[in-house]
Amino acid sequence: MRLYSRGQLALVGMGGIALALALVFGLGLARLPERSGSPLPRASAEAAAEQGPDPVEAQGGKPAALETRDLILAESFGAEYSVDERENIDVYERFNAAVVNITTEVVAINWFYEPVPQEGGTGSGSIIDARGYVLTNNHVVKDATKIFVNLADGGRYQAEVVGVDPENDLAVIKFDPPKDQRLTVIPYGDSSRLKVGQKLLAIGNPFGLDRTLTRGIVSALGRPIVQQDERTGRQIMIQGMIQTDASINPGNSGGPLLNSRGEMIGVNTMIYSPSKGSVGIGFAVPVNTAKRIVPELIKEGRVRRGWIDIVPVQLFPELVEYMRQNGYAAPVAQGLLISKTPKGGNADRAGMRGGDTAVRYGRSTFFVGGDIVSAVNGAKIATITDLYTALENTKPGDRAEVEYYRNGRKLSAQVQLSDRAKAGVSD
Repeated sequence: MRLYSRGQLALVGMGGIALALALVFGLGLARLPERSGSPLPRASAEAAAEQGPDPVEAQGGKPAALETRDLILAESFGAEYSVDERENIDVYERFNAAVVNITTEVVAINWFYEPVPQEGGTGSGSIIDARGYVLTNNHVVKDATKIFVNLADGGRYQAEVVGVDPENDLAVIKFDPPKDQRLTVIPYGDSSRLKVGQKLLAIGNPFGLDRTLTRGIVSALGRPIVQQDERTGRQIMIQGMIQTDASINPGNSGGPLLNSRGEMIGVNTMIYSPSKGSVGIGFAVPVNTAKRIVPELIKEGRVRRGWIDIVPVQLFPELVEYMRQNGYAAPVAQGLLISKTPKGGNADRAGMRGGDTAVRYGRSTFFVGGDIVSAVNGAKIATITDLYTALENTKPGDRAEVEYYRNGRKLSAQVQLSDRAKAGVSD
């Protein structure tokens, strides 16, 4: 048996301790404390770079701002839904009760020429005031003898028309809710801030299926859509329509088109579809149009618009050819020929002239030889629809600059507009 001295034992012990420490630190089982401000090890620095800037540093020493609504949504729904799904659920749960189903009754004539009530159409509407005011489309309530509003809780109330604006296909109706009932109201958004590609949500009653939610995007903005008034036969152009691929079907008319915050940015109005079902091309009246006219509908029952006191005749090729062959100046092929200017009317006072020679075309009789209107307030006038569109945002008493031709010369006049309704011109 070999004996070791105390010095040899101490030397062997110290070597063992050194070897153990080397193994511990070499395998990463322990880390030496770093001095304050010392650089990160390379691996740690790369990980920090991948994670991006620290929220505190990114905000200049302040905690990074988080959307309060995002936090609420995350707490309410948990991690099982995506952010997009949480937005959809949140908007629907907050505002579906503010969307009503509208049903109507109309009067028909039976075989014995007796008036009989029958079921009319259906549509949707948005509660815009806790007193029971509902915004919808004019065509939803047009010609109805009775209107009923059906709420999310099953309540059914008769409503009355407060005001209509056929020119924008909008209407306001009102029902009287119970005094102890608190109605959910949809807030207005700002349609001027919309961008193509922005997410949209539609809530309505397609085919009578109450409070159906569909989603899509803004497909295009500023679409001018022409539709024909069945009663007057006149074409009406609605300016600035929002095009969307959100599924809109019969019964959605009058319902809200919402942004991801639940604000109404449009009123669903019509679809383009050979099959009468949704093919991804729907149109909504911008909410800014509604915001502009709804107060007047509630106060006046209609929208007061300005008018130029003339009897216009839209130029057409045969008329232009006739005028040129018979010595009447026709320097333009498009515009509105003034057949008459009522005496004392605003156009007469501004020096504009009507025709003096009666002609007959088909069943119509009008006068040629008058001025030809080519523009109003800088907007080109080629059709009667253009004239209505140019005056759509005006009020009685406003002044309009009218450009016209007389004997081949281009002239202009400032016309103080009259009230369209009082001038006997229907909307």
